[in-house]
Amino acid sequence: MVPVYFVAIVVLAGLAFAAGRKRGFTFMPVGGGPRAHSLPTYHGLYTATAAIVPMFLLLVAWGIVAPRFVDHMALSSLPSSLAPIDDLTRDARLRDIVGIANGQVSADLALLSAGNVYAGWREAAGWILLIAGAALGALGAFWALRNLAPRFRARNRFETIVKVVLIACSAVAILTTVGIVFSVLFETLRFFARYPVQDFLFGLQWSPQTAIREDQVGSSGAFGAVPLFAGTTLIMLIAMLIAGPIGLFAAIYMAEYASRRVRAMAKPVLEVLAGIPTVVFGFFAALTVAPMIRQYGEMLGLEVASESALAAGIVMGVMIIPFVSSLSDDIINAVPQSLRDGSYGIGATKAETIKRVVLPAALPGIVSAFMLAVSRAVGETMIVVMAAGLSGNLTFNPLEAVTTVTVQIKTLLVGDQEFDSAKTLSAFALGFVLFFFTLMLNIIALRVVRKYREQYD
Repeated sequence: MVPVYFVAIVVLAGLAFAAGRKRGFTFMPVGGGPRAHSLPTYHGLYTATAAIVPMFLLLVAWGIVAPRFVDHMALSSLPSSLAPIDDLTRDARLRDIVGIANGQVSADLALLSAGNVYAGWREAAGWILLIAGAALGALGAFWALRNLAPRFRARNRFETIVKVVLIACSAVAILTTVGIVFSVLFETLRFFARYPVQDFLFGLQWSPQTAIREDQVGSSGAFGAVPLFAGTTLIMLIAMLIAGPIGLFAAIYMAEYASRRVRAMAKPVLEVLAGIPTVVFGFFAALTVAPMIRQYGEMLGLEVASESALAAGIVMGVMIIPFVSSLSDDIINAVPQSLRDGSYGIGATKAETIKRVVLPAALPGIVSAFMLAVSRAVGETMIVVMAAGLSGNLTFNPLEAVTTVTVQIKTLLVGDQEFDSAKTLSAFALGFVLFFFTLMLNIIALRVVRKYREQYD
């Protein structure tokens, strides 16, 4: 019924716009009469907005209240023998009832009856939403039409409504970020209430496996996160050593040296890398790059692990090349041509112009591109899982197996885990530290941008 409701919103908004615009044309001056404050289009937009807003607010309220009401009515129809006694049982009963309402077959007559009740109330709620929404939309449009007048400030009213909508959208983004931070922070504080923060941040052993009973071996895990930070940093540095120079040089070539035809072909081909799923890069790292590194390492007499940080870092670097090259290319192209012409005018060569004029002018944008690539490398999971392993080794040897923060978060939260255990809560602590690390990267990038940014006419 919700898709039908959106169709009703569009239809009523279109009719309201047409009626308001037609009414606005009657206010246009004829024969030197008084001039209307707003154009007919703004009268139509104001009328359409008056129809859309109440319908949208009703939809939001319906989405909050109606599902709970329908669930309550379906559960209330169950006999006392099947009545839920806790939240877990309630969720299980609701899953069965919803499944029956969606067409599944059940031999339990009580559940079958509850499913029919659920389907009936769900359909009734949909019709109530449609009828009430159409009525509210029509009333809103009628009220707006009655307010229209030659000196009515329809444009100001409509722009105020648009401004409120934009502020609300911005608030949603901000509140979502704040909600994510606090949701992770609260769980992190619960973890630090069980495990010392200094041992977590500076501990050298990561072994989060804990026993189920207190009398079992390993009943208290080791949550020293330094090996994870070291592995994350090592793989990120290897990736940036690959992606940084290649991406920047590719951007310089496409922006300054390549012909228009070559650029039109090379840039899309390079950006195809950004669309390849990370699991494909993981397979490539595990099946091709890692064995090749191990083979060449053995030829040189080096001991190389079957899963190494070098293999993961190389493939991750190839994956994030488009992030550096595409953004840097756009930034270099945004440098005014007048700067290049001035450099050529005083006798500088093309290479000198790029080195001493173009790159310094584009430095803030290039730094932002590098910071984005670093954040992408820090947050990557699949490549590390398939090519670098899961062992938390404290080493800076790229030929050994390491793991990263994101891989351990994935590992800790996979499967049926006790949510209140220190093992599971440690994933939130890792997530909070990772969030803080990326925040510091963004702050550094902003400081660099503000320091070196120049304004051009």
